[in-house]
Amino acid sequence: MRKWFSFPIVEGKASHQAHCDLPDGTFERECGKEGFFGPATHMYHQHAPTGWTEWEGDLRPHAFDTNKVEDVGDNPLTAPLLLSNANVKVRIWRCDTAMEYLVRNGDGDECLFIHEGSGSLFCDYGHLRFRDGDYLILPRSTNWRIEPDSPVTVLMIEATHGSYMTAERGIVGDHAVFDPAVLEYAKIDDAFIAQQQDEKSWQVHLKSRNAMNRITYPFNPLDAIGWKGNLTVFRLNWRDIRPLMSHRYHLPPSAHTTFVANGFVICTFVPRPIESDPGALKVPFYHNNDDYDEVIFYHKGEFFSRDNIHPGMVTVHPCGFPHGPHPKAFAAGAKATKKETDEVAVMIDTRMPLDLGEAAKQTELDDYVLSWRTPPRGE
Repeated sequence: MRKWFSFPIVEGKASHQAHCDLPDGTFERECGKEGFFGPATHMYHQHAPTGWTEWEGDLRPHAFDTNKVEDVGDNPLTAPLLLSNANVKVRIWRCDTAMEYLVRNGDGDECLFIHEGSGSLFCDYGHLRFRDGDYLILPRSTNWRIEPDSPVTVLMIEATHGSYMTAERGIVGDHAVFDPAVLEYAKIDDAFIAQQQDEKSWQVHLKSRNAMNRITYPFNPLDAIGWKGNLTVFRLNWRDIRPLMSHRYHLPPSAHTTFVANGFVICTFVPRPIESDPGALKVPFYHNNDDYDEVIFYHKGEFFSRDNIHPGMVTVHPCGFPHGPHPKAFAAGAKATKKETDEVAVMIDTRMPLDLGEAAKQTELDDYVLSWRTPPRGE
């Protein structure tokens, strides 16, 4: 991997290094292309780029509380829709009893992020235990069901007509962020063999082209006695992610990419030390979403760039305007009193604009757009 050196244009007063040692009294804003991978310019403003006082129109920051989403049944394929576009569908699903049927998504790979609960997943490939904080990756058209040990809440992310792949690690190598050896796959173990003995009639609920089908078998379709290959269901827990860090520079969200799919990426923010260099920004920098919509699902911890956000909430920042830390968080970062983060969050960045589903609209915090409002200087 190599690339030519670039020599950026500099106009007026600017920082020598992005995200560090800003000119006195200024706020940095990054204007970039292709989600931190393309050309970028860093502006230095006299006022916070998010210091609006009013907002009219629908292209605004959104926040909603999935804890208030009403259950509409126990089928994960019909779980309440939060967000969607042509490449991705995001749903919230709750399950507190063992599924007595199988489901199969014919429209794309599934990523299940276990927000709460634990249990067993049974699928074509075998049996896999799961707990809170797990990502479960299920290839398209996999038959599966779960048996919870405790009530389970799942963030479901469908890669519509696409597949999940790992991110290119470049010069840091394939063992950075997480070692592939930590991935656990479904196995044909005693628990899987035992469930095959159920010779009752089984149904498979198949979603294909956004329509539901129901297929009945006179036996349990999860009856494999073996398999070989490199396609399977697997899990990754956020506790096994060891994030890239720099004590002198706030890394962009792209450094925390976990999965890559067609038209979107999934990133994971996990606890880490906060930058210790005196001149380095201690909170996420203000930046434009010029090509991507940004979604963050808050799993646990204290979210150091946001006020009044608790686990189970979701924020959406559509492309086309700058966003960044709330005023209190920015001020706290400047004081550098906190030495590490304890937040865990799932970020979804989408290349195509997202539409809000009914579950999001019904649980939206209408005043979220004004949470950045600050009085003009001198007041």
